[in-house]
Amino acid sequence: MRILVTGASGCIGHYISEILIQETDCELYLLVRNPQKLQIDTTRPGVKVLQSDLAKIEQFADLLKTIDIAVLVATVWGGDNTFEINVNKTIQLLNLLDSEKCQQVIYFSTASVLDRQNNLLKEAGTLGIDYIRSKYETLSKLPELAIAPKITVLFPTLVLGGDAQKPYSHLSAGLPDVTKWINIARFFKTEGSCHFIHGRDVAQVVKYLIYSRERQGDKRAEEATLATSHQPLATLPTPYVLGQKLITANQVIEEICAYLNKKIYFRIPLYSSLTNLFIVLFRIQMAEWDRFCLQYRYFTYTNIVNPSSFGLPNYCPTLSDALRIHGVRSKNLDV
Repeated sequence: MRILVTGASGCIGHYISEILIQETDCELYLLVRNPQKLQIDTTRPGVKVLQSDLAKIEQFADLLKTIDIAVLVATVWGGDNTFEINVNKTIQLLNLLDSEKCQQVIYFSTASVLDRQNNLLKEAGTLGIDYIRSKYETLSKLPELAIAPKITVLFPTLVLGGDAQKPYSHLSAGLPDVTKWINIARFFKTEGSCHFIHGRDVAQVVKYLIYSRERQGDKRAEEATLATSHQPLATLPTPYVLGQKLITANQVIEEICAYLNKKIYFRIPLYSSLTNLFIVLFRIQMAEWDRFCLQYRYFTYTNIVNPSSFGLPNYCPTLSDALRIHGVRSKNLDV
């Protein structure tokens, strides 16, 4: 089986590439702009590193016609070429795939474009930063493609991951700082909730989805499929929101305090009206999307999927696991 992975040098891309190299015998093509940023061992037979990016994807037209599985992780987070790469070049790549030869496309979007019922969030398409609006726009174009019946869309929630051999996600890069701000944060209560997922757990799900097509009749994949009535998701076969169980903002504080053995003596509620007052009084400048997120607060979804959804072990199911994995020393455990 011949698999293409774009964005292989990113956080999630590293974990996906690593698991496919170490745990499969597939013929693997890794598309990266800078091979020096790819810190995993790629020396096994059948692994080929392609030095380029989506901006020049047409140079691989002949190769793309031979691909069996395409895992599209590459993205631009902002800048002048955000829509050109995230929308136009991604669509071009999908059109270059042979819709008969290619068995499956796993396309990475973001949970930020979805509402709490897993429908498209209107504000993501109007107020979102360029990255989010580009993902929103790409979703609207996918059903028009010949390859559409083969596309599986993944919507990661907040992503954790990174170590000495892999780049850290934005969230994980800030985890060691919790010991600095928790002493103040523990005395406040606020509204909000979210999900998170570690890159290694994302990779487990991707590997499962790739090989589940060879296990006809496996009901676990069917049970994990998200039910949605909103266009364009209804026209795509299997969209999944990747995340661990819901955690509230107050539970985040409580779990961190328990991990660090910090006592909570009292908690002052921070209501949204008070937050808005601070913004006005201190003339805090906020983008429209940031202001929307501040008001929206509950970034939660239905039918969340993680490795346990398919009977696989979870690497990082809790916030305490995330702190431990990223080297935050617990006051309760000798780690």
